[in-house]
Formats: sequence, C-alpha cells, structure tokens
Amino acid sequence: MEKYNKSIGNLGEDKACGYLSRRGYEIIERNVNFRGGELDIIAKKNDELVFVEVKTRTGTDFGEAYEAVTQAKINHIIHSANMYIHKKNLYDIPVRFDVMEVYIDTSKRFFNTRINHIKNAF
Repeated sequence: MEKYNKSIGNLGEDKACGYLSRRGYEIIERNVNFRGGELDIIAKKNDELVFVEVKTRTGTDFGEAYEAVTQAKINHIIHSANMYIHKKNLYDIPVRFDVMEVYIDTSKRFFNTRINHIKNAF
C-alpha cells in the first residue's frame, strides 16, 4: 500500500507541475528535503518564489486534501522554506505558500484529474 500511495503522490506532483507550467510558473526544484520537512515544489512566477505543498487523493472519503495540511505541517513547510531561502541567499524576493489539491480518479482506464490551486494558503 505504501508503494501505491507513493506512486499516486508522485503522479499528483507531476500533474501539479504541469498545471503550474501551463500557467507560466517556472519549476525551480522538486522534493527538496531538510531536517524536519520536505518542500514538494518550489516555483517562480513574476519575481515571486512560490512554495507549493501538493496533496493528492483518489477520493474524499477521508476528507478534502487540503485538510491534511495541519498546523504542524505548515510549521515544517515554513521552517524548510526558511532553510531554503537561507541556503540559496534569496532574502530579497517575495515569497508565497500555496497548496494544490490533486484528485485522481483511478476507476477509469485513463485517469481523470481535478486540481484545486489554493494561492496564499497560509
């Protein structure tokens, strides 16, 4: 089950990157790990650095995807973003935190995908 969840998560991140790219975002990095957290997608648009947390689901039986972004998760993302900014010396660029919900319907032969992009989520 863990391998399946990882595959669905990777597919969701791929879909999110495609969505962002089609809307003029430059994907800078993906899956950047720091102690205490991971940054799913780091993108740039209009001289703004955007840290994107991607939550992928195959349904809403356990709630909406954004609900998995708890305060503890937000704290980890902000901490990791600060470490990234420090490491890359990016102190003079505006920053934004987004959440992308990716819903993948796996019941069809060709997966149907629905994306909800929540800008300035926190």
